[in-house]
Amino acid sequence: MSYLRMENLELSGQRVMIREDLNVPISDGQVTSDARIRAVLPTLHMALEKGAAILLLSHLGRPIEGEFDAQFSLRPVASCLEELLGRTVRFESHWLDGVDVAAGEVVLCENVRFNRGEKDNDACLAQTMADLCDVFVMDAFGTAHRAQASTEGVVRAASLACAGPLLSRELDALKKSLYDPVRPMLAIVGGSKVSTKLKVLDTLLDRVDELIVGGGIANTFIAASGYDVGQSLYEPDLIHNAQGLIQKAHAQGGSIPIPQDVLVAKSFSPDAKPQVRSVDEVAADEMILDIGPLTAVDYSEVIAGSGTVIWNGPVGVFEFPHFAAGTRAIAEAIERSSAFSIAGGGDTLAAIDQFGVKEGLSYISTGGGAFLEFVEGKPLPAVVALQEVAGD
Repeated sequence: MSYLRMENLELSGQRVMIREDLNVPISDGQVTSDARIRAVLPTLHMALEKGAAILLLSHLGRPIEGEFDAQFSLRPVASCLEELLGRTVRFESHWLDGVDVAAGEVVLCENVRFNRGEKDNDACLAQTMADLCDVFVMDAFGTAHRAQASTEGVVRAASLACAGPLLSRELDALKKSLYDPVRPMLAIVGGSKVSTKLKVLDTLLDRVDELIVGGGIANTFIAASGYDVGQSLYEPDLIHNAQGLIQKAHAQGGSIPIPQDVLVAKSFSPDAKPQVRSVDEVAADEMILDIGPLTAVDYSEVIAGSGTVIWNGPVGVFEFPHFAAGTRAIAEAIERSSAFSIAGGGDTLAAIDQFGVKEGLSYISTGGGAFLEFVEGKPLPAVVALQEVAGD
């Protein structure tokens, strides 16, 4: 089922409410990473070129619902957005009672999570939001997996609702990589725990030709293959599940490769002394913090031979300089590759920035949880709502 797209609508003189994901890090009243703000600029420029009067909605952090908390105010975001957009961005603290906005104006409304009923998708709150606009634009892929008043509820309450360009591009890129991939297809999934990504791994095995796991997830697979992981972070109660996934991969003609060498240390610290170990030589008092140089070469060759690459999560503790080489090798291999590549997840985005490989990737998703839920095959409530209202 399809949905309406903002680029196809007439917006001149219309009050256009746009839900974006401006949940950015803020320190001492200043935005410290403007990546998500920059991502929405094309949508805003398009709406302005169409003559819209813009009301922007977003959340920030996890405040206590119904209570104002200055540390979660979007006011610093308004200042940053104003500078990047190159025009005045008016900030409105109390906006539910109504906001006067003219064509060509941009108004950023205070954190939607300060409103009681937001997380519970309160119908009255959603209708109040819908009454403030002529057109509602859902453009926040990062929150599309949450059925909340400012995401799913207002889509159903608005007189006209559509998907914004950023949301549409996210969905188009994910569909291309998952449902119409150039083969061979590779997924790289890192993270601390198998338990948080067990369903994702299982779903991916039905689609990919090769699956590389990294971080604490890889440690569980290493243990499942019969090797000692010492003091490494892993989940012994999920070894059986990991073994099942390895068997499933082989049964389908693919594999989940186990590192042949790893980087270890005796403490989890940026100052810890790294040592290269064969995967069968990890001592009882050591912990695995990265893949080794031989494994980095192996994985880079797999990436080079792939037609499609999905990347979610680092393969080591890349925040520590001594243990960043593995994730850097993966990032740079994807950058060099001719494959269609899509990356998502907070740590992945941080690694992309750290290693300067942004221009080499085909698409970088702004979503974390939504990215994973889409990969799992779960319906995204806000997208379902857009599809259903378009079909009415």
